[in-house]
Amino acid sequence: MPLLSTSDECEAQFYEALQQGDLERLMALWSDEDEVACIHPGGLRLVGTAVIRASFAEIFGQGVIDCRPAEVRRVVLDKVAVHTLTEQVKVVTPDGTQLGHVLASNVYVHTPLGWRMVLHHASPGMVHDAGGGLRESGATLH
Repeated sequence: MPLLSTSDECEAQFYEALQQGDLERLMALWSDEDEVACIHPGGLRLVGTAVIRASFAEIFGQGVIDCRPAEVRRVVLDKVAVHTLTEQVKVVTPDGTQLGHVLASNVYVHTPLGWRMVLHHASPGMVHDAGGGLRESGATLH
């Protein structure tokens, strides 16, 4: 795995690995920290690279994920980057190909090996989520 000089490069590699069903490439993007975590849409929190690897192996066993990042927002603070985005996922159904939306947060850390993922959290989204979401209004959300 080449040295990734930005969190954007790491993110691009992550989505390319999903699209190609490349488990080795995908897992090489994760940090070797014990507490890395992944939450698939509607799923449980998976902690550690072994269980994350197993989950993606199961997913790739059903085929690649035609998933593309959109509406990416970034906060980069020194050695930590937080990306929030909408994933556009193409799903084949009996009625043809449908476009679904998933809301995701990806967190990256800068390591001696370059930028690596420490969290991927994806939640089911809706079509109206694809426009960038709510903006600050002063209201408490939770």
